Amino acid sequence: MSQGKKSPNESAPVTGRRRFLNTAALAGLSVGFVGCTDKTAASTSAAPAASGASHGEASSPHLKPGELDTYYGLWSGGHTGDLRVLGLPSGREILRIPCFVPDALVGWGITNESKKIMGTKPDGSLRYTVGDSHHVHASYKDGNYDGRYAWINDKINSRLARIRLDYFVCDKITELPNVQGFHGIFPDKRDPVDPAINYTTRVFCGSEFQIPLPNQGQGTDKTDQYRSMFTCVDAETMEVRWQVLIDGNCDLTATSYDGKLAATNQYNVENGARYEDMMSAERDACLFFNIARIEQAVKDGKFRTVGTSKVPVVDGTRANNADPKTALTAYVSVPKNPHGVNASPDGKYFICAGKLSPTGTVIELAKVLDWFDGKLEKIDQAIVAEVELGLGPLHTAFDGRGNGYTTLFLDSQVVKWNIEAAIKFHAGDKTAKYVLDRIDVQYQPGHVNASQSETVAADGKWLAVGCKFSKDRFLPVGPLHPENEQLIDISGEKMVLAGDHPVRGEPHDFIILKRELLRPKQVYALDDFPLAVKDPKESGVFRSGRKVTVKMTSLAPAFSLREFTVKKGDEVTLILTNLDKVEDLTHGFAIPKYNVNFIVNPLETASVTFIADQPGVFWCYCTHFCHALHLEMRTRMIVEA
Repeated sequence: MSQGKKSPNESAPVTGRRRFLNTAALAGLSVGFVGCTDKTAASTSAAPAASGASHGEASSPHLKPGELDTYYGLWSGGHTGDLRVLGLPSGREILRIPCFVPDALVGWGITNESKKIMGTKPDGSLRYTVGDSHHVHASYKDGNYDGRYAWINDKINSRLARIRLDYFVCDKITELPNVQGFHGIFPDKRDPVDPAINYTTRVFCGSEFQIPLPNQGQGTDKTDQYRSMFTCVDAETMEVRWQVLIDGNCDLTATSYDGKLAATNQYNVENGARYEDMMSAERDACLFFNIARIEQAVKDGKFRTVGTSKVPVVDGTRANNADPKTALTAYVSVPKNPHGVNASPDGKYFICAGKLSPTGTVIELAKVLDWFDGKLEKIDQAIVAEVELGLGPLHTAFDGRGNGYTTLFLDSQVVKWNIEAAIKFHAGDKTAKYVLDRIDVQYQPGHVNASQSETVAADGKWLAVGCKFSKDRFLPVGPLHPENEQLIDISGEKMVLAGDHPVRGEPHDFIILKRELLRPKQVYALDDFPLAVKDPKESGVFRSGRKVTVKMTSLAPAFSLREFTVKKGDEVTLILTNLDKVEDLTHGFAIPKYNVNFIVNPLETASVTFIADQPGVFWCYCTHFCHALHLEMRTRMIVEA
């Protein structure tokens, strides 16, 4: 990009790296169904669209060189514990944002700043080095994404990470108390009480595994007393606001557009601790939370705490919430072992998918609120449709035209169905044809999402589906297969398969948002870093007993210190500031034999602390290509014996 030219994602012109390299290099040398089993329609509609051709209103996924994607995709990274950024419709992976697991490329888990976010043990080592990132969601304003934050959860260690979408970095991680198997998350879309607050202020988190409370080794044999928690985290501070003690496990989470309701679909309402005990009930639940009442209860002191945690815990169990006028929670029954709850863009419905039942359940949110107000006799009267979709329904996305798109795990299909037609069919109109189309996918689809799906601005252009098995879709690479993320054009009446993309396992959820909603900054602000070395003249070695601070800057193609000397046994803290102001001019810093390697982006500061336990000469070098003299960019660390 030439100097002064604005990209669609920039807030201000910045100096282009190409121009910098072309000019600075020279200077440096002198010193990137109609029926449930009908597969006929599926096989025909699954034919790939012709290359370069569009379908309906969606553009082609095959971009020309230099052409930018229309959407950002934010993808969970699974066991790599990161969040991945894709361009859509191309499916190109642009970035991986490390969160829960160390990352050698950027030095996540190596720098002092990243270790502080990740959490450490008393000895300074990372508390956890594994993760299982599952679900990604972003902050809202007026029912649409506002480009401030995204959140992603770590199921294995009950952590919630926040991503700043201006710099695309993780800035906070919170570990939830009293829970295990932290699975579903969803931010609120506006405040439940104050209508003036039209943006995200909370993130709701469900716990999948029931445990003794407190979980300190007592009562492990009393499995009938195991319980789960539903947790609310403050979106800004990332502190836990409150928790709700519930019956049953949490699966996925959803929130209403008016901010008043949050929900989690549930399995194991039996409160079983063994597989067999979790399968006996004919119906499980979609559990609703009345947020305003919960927060009033906390304000009124109607809570307890558990163990060493100081987080307020209110009682949301069935037995203590039978009276709708005082209830904090409401358990709507749905077919057993559901999987997935999703909010329709019109704000009217939550859709629960049956998984073990071939059905989708449509719950009208206005009726749920009526029950809380004592205007509805039974909470299950909020169910306005329960219709057959196919085998193994899991998750639902939306096109903003009144249609849902549900993954069918056992059928290996996505089914397109109309919600209002399904409601009419459920009410007795058997002429209402609610299933509009279905398409084969490869194979066993799980999560699904469409462009802008769970916002008021759902546009019905593209749908991505995460398939758990790929088998014959890609070149064989041994026993471990990639997964298959497929792209489907949903802009017309028929769905059209547009692309396959192999991905490293095991990603889970994802969202797709228009690129103009984000305004990434491509150069840091120097003043954002308290430790910044703002002038090369501030560089040097500063000793306080056996603790040594080394301050240094990078400015292509050189570090400000050509060498520095410490003594064996010193605790060394090295602070590096990148003084280059050029977009894409990142520097790396590696110390051989010391397990140190990290990067500093333009005007960023990072630090590492280590014990100089090996005497000798160690050439510290720039690991990120920056200049024609990149290979010559180095400094010597001399450790005296």
